[in-house]
Amino acid sequence: MKTSRASLDRMLDPSNPSLTVASLGKAAAAVGRKVELRFVPA
Repeated sequence: MKTSRASLDRMLDPSNPSLTVASLGKAAAAVGRKVELRFVPA
């Protein structure tokens, strides 16, 4: 991901509200996955 350990720790912190879809995409790509975002009926 080419990111710092502190940045990774913030990404994995469930109480951190500032996680972005872009960050999730980078994390997913680093482990050979992709992010799929869907809106489903409530």
